[in-house]
Amino acid sequence: MDKPLNTPSATRGLGRGAGVPPPLDARSAAVLREIVEQYVETGEPVGSRTLSRRLPMALSPATIRNVMADLTDAGLLFAPHTSAGRLPTELGLRLFVDGLLQFGELADEDRETIGAALAASGRSLEDTLSEASLMLSGLSSAAGLVLAPKSEGAVRHIEFVPLGSGRALVILVNADGHVENRVIETPPGLPPSALQQASNFLNARLSGRPLAELRRIVAEEMAEDRTELDALSALVVEAGLATWTGEGRGGSLIVRGQARLLSDVTQIERLAAIQSLFERLETQETMLRLLELAEQSEGVRIFIGAESGLFGNTGVSMVVAPARGEGGRIVGAIGVIGPTRINYGRIIPVVDYTARVIGRLLG
Repeated sequence: MDKPLNTPSATRGLGRGAGVPPPLDARSAAVLREIVEQYVETGEPVGSRTLSRRLPMALSPATIRNVMADLTDAGLLFAPHTSAGRLPTELGLRLFVDGLLQFGELADEDRETIGAALAASGRSLEDTLSEASLMLSGLSSAAGLVLAPKSEGAVRHIEFVPLGSGRALVILVNADGHVENRVIETPPGLPPSALQQASNFLNARLSGRPLAELRRIVAEEMAEDRTELDALSALVVEAGLATWTGEGRGGSLIVRGQARLLSDVTQIERLAAIQSLFERLETQETMLRLLELAEQSEGVRIFIGAESGLFGNTGVSMVVAPARGEGGRIVGAIGVIGPTRINYGRIIPVVDYTARVIGRLLG
């Protein structure tokens, strides 16, 4: 059964600088809805003759043209060139999303796809979140993003595994069973015994401590030369702990499917704008801002164009939802970034359901 957008699990995302759409009568609302739905499907302008055949009410092309002219004057439609067709403006899309959009329950097939992608058995947390981002991209035909804020919970075990060629894998097992991996550079000629000594040294001092506390204890012992570590093992310990410093344990923004943002971009200036978007997605500031946006939402939030304040005038929309663990604590964020003509009706329930599954996983 279809349900309107303003349900308890979805919230409106009117962003900064957006105008207030005017109230519409039933005829104007039907015309706007049909134009937006055609835009989402084809990306092409819609003319009055096409609308006269598709609208559920009997309206002549002349009447429809008058309605389209009124919607254009209200800032909800625009003509991309000299043709009689119209496309929705960002304000028109906002009115559609906030008041006219309906979406159904998530299909059982989609639930199974999401469940299979997020089955964490035998995989690290990072691999599971990466799979979630890739899955979101596939289901939405846009770029999928998963944000996991840094964790300061207790650590159960740390292990250094040699990879050869001057590298080692640092495996960190959290108290809740989640596994995180990092690759570090090791000193030339490092014997395997040095990696084992580093592992034993750190695990002897863990006792369920958070990583920040472990770093403090190790730093104090090294400063006072009380570690009983040889020089090479001490370097491994420092490198292993440093790899989680700054970024934070689990503090990562994983984006997959970026190429989908380029699928219908042909203008050079749009390509430059999308490239700028890619660069912003790689910054820590973007990660923190995404988390702020999620924290301000009870459920799914939709940002059209520049409303989020994140990506400038890149012509993209973002659908984002907080992932909440036990007690409603926010443990991450789930979202989709795509062109403004993304299929909102399909994407909203996908993001909503995925956020709830990820929340249980991270929480």
